[in-house]
Amino acid sequence: MIGDVTRRLMLLDTASLYFRAYFGVPDSVKAPDGTPVNAVRGLLDFIARLVQDRRPDDLVACMDADWRPAWRVELIPSYKAHRVAEETETGPDEEEVPDTLSPQVPVIEAVLDALGIARVGVAGYEADDVIGTLAGRAAGPVDIVTGDRDLYQLVDDARGVRVLYPLKGVGTLQVTDEAWLRAKYGVDGPGYADLALLRGDPSDGLPGVPGIGEKTAAKLLDAYGDLAGIMAAVDDPASKLTPAQRRRLDEARDYVAVAPKVVRVAGDVPLPEHDPALPTRPRDPAELERLAARWGLGGSLDRLLTTLKG
Repeated sequence: MIGDVTRRLMLLDTASLYFRAYFGVPDSVKAPDGTPVNAVRGLLDFIARLVQDRRPDDLVACMDADWRPAWRVELIPSYKAHRVAEETETGPDEEEVPDTLSPQVPVIEAVLDALGIARVGVAGYEADDVIGTLAGRAAGPVDIVTGDRDLYQLVDDARGVRVLYPLKGVGTLQVTDEAWLRAKYGVDGPGYADLALLRGDPSDGLPGVPGIGEKTAAKLLDAYGDLAGIMAAVDDPASKLTPAQRRRLDEARDYVAVAPKVVRVAGDVPLPEHDPALPTRPRDPAELERLAARWGLGGSLDRLLTTLKG
């Protein structure tokens, strides 16, 4: 672990938040030249609200340098396959993204850089993996802001790691800790990864184990502890698995053998040097002023700058 135990770290699943901003802010919000900037302005408002309400000391905008890593696809070819807009030979496949959102992403990146908000993405990894690595290395409490339930697997009360899941904008956040996970799913953080693996996730192209839904998966995890315990029960004639459960799990051995590496976020991403400290003034005021004028960022940027000044 690294860092100061008294500092609160906020990790943004940036793409998850700018997608939400894009769909939550009307596309009538435009730059002076008529280009939609609803995702840009919406994200700036999200960050201002999060900083104002949660008062993190450090903040990192985690990016998808590769939204569909080849090493995950190699293990489960259906992984996010339905979201591929175009396959490429040399780099990551292109993701299906709304036409008016794609051009806003470089603007978001340029604004974050001019502000001095740390932005971290690593080739060959998803933002989830960057978040998992940063959360694992943090010495103090961590708030992960995401609209992706996959990151529930990182919840750890002992280390103060929780997920803030936006219910409406970021004004209403579901604070996901171990008590909430147990009440909702009957599992803890690591148990959520096993639950998701068994249940499957159509939005990520994960098939799951046929016939094992969420409730059955939770009951099996409660009875046998974890995925390894469940598979050991398949081989134990004395275990209380039903014949159908035993058969389905036995037939899914190949999937169960590779799925953990796909479903669990990486915790060992080689991160670049970055300064996570939340800036109180812009790193590049002149560039920020240029971006504000070019893209008509107006009140959204002003609100964030005022919040950062504290």
